Amino acid sequence: MKFTAQQIADILEGEVVGNPIAEVNQLSKIEEGKEGSLTFLSNPKYNNFIYTTEATITIVNKTFVPEIEIKTTLIKVEDPYMSFSKLLEFYDKAKGNKNGIEQPSVISETAKYGENLYLGSFSYIGENVILGEKVKIYPNCFLGDNVVVGDNVTIFAGAKIYSETIIGNNCTIHSGAIIGADGFGFAPNPDGTYSKIPQIGNVIIEDNVDIGSCTTIDRATMGSTIIRKGVKLDNQIQIAHNVEIGENTVIAAQTGVAGSTKIGKNGMIGGQVGIAGHLTIGNNVRIQAQSGVAKNIKDNEILQGSPAFGYTDFSKSYVHFKNFPKIIAEIKELRKQILNQKNGKNG
Repeated sequence: MKFTAQQIADILEGEVVGNPIAEVNQLSKIEEGKEGSLTFLSNPKYNNFIYTTEATITIVNKTFVPEIEIKTTLIKVEDPYMSFSKLLEFYDKAKGNKNGIEQPSVISETAKYGENLYLGSFSYIGENVILGEKVKIYPNCFLGDNVVVGDNVTIFAGAKIYSETIIGNNCTIHSGAIIGADGFGFAPNPDGTYSKIPQIGNVIIEDNVDIGSCTTIDRATMGSTIIRKGVKLDNQIQIAHNVEIGENTVIAAQTGVAGSTKIGKNGMIGGQVGIAGHLTIGNNVRIQAQSGVAKNIKDNEILQGSPAFGYTDFSKSYVHFKNFPKIIAEIKELRKQILNQKNGKNG
């Protein structure tokens, strides 16, 4: 896919300085730019690279004036970084602009779907499924019975959406994600075996949610597991049955949230965090990586450690923890001195 400098400038509302018909078909860092690539310059410390880059087109600030002659065509904009990000978004949408139903694939006769559907080969759409406008489902996906998917949703290859799941608008679900599998519910028997507790609830995912690769979200035992609007989940996260995650909360990879825990809005949870079940985590909470949370957390707290406690207290304690061998040695020496003084007085 090729774009000219003028086409890019029109998208970004920028000004071309150089060759308006210069073409690019790839992106690059400015220091690694080569012919046919587009790059950007936003940080002044990289200014020297604009005189050596081989990139065909470079996005720069509108105030930029080269000190010597340059080879690259410039596109001048208000904010190069934001403009480049906007271009990445445009390129990503253009690249993924697929339509049509590939074969072999299966769509139930009772399923309904809107315009501009893309359904990749070897995918399965179950009974009474409802798909909105501009839905893209890549190959080898499974959507069980009674699944509802909103507009502008992308489900990448290999994702599995179990029955009764509801997905809002503008969501992205990455490869290998599993949504709506049974929650981990088993009752112990007197003989030491376990009986499965039926999981008859569902999963609700609201608008503008991103779900990373191989992340799993379990259906509720009863009721719903709920992912509120704007939530961003990284790869390889486990969300257990009946969990609720508040809007605009972000969670990094390898975090696990046990059943029936409620997480507030605007939270930030680091990687490899473990959160016990039946807890309430407040709004605007920050939990540092590898923390273990076993109690309710109030609004606006910042936590670290396992078990997690206040971040400031943890930092102060950690300084002493690193010095424990030295502290113990000093205590032993003081004890020795006290004993010697005591024995001297007794003598």
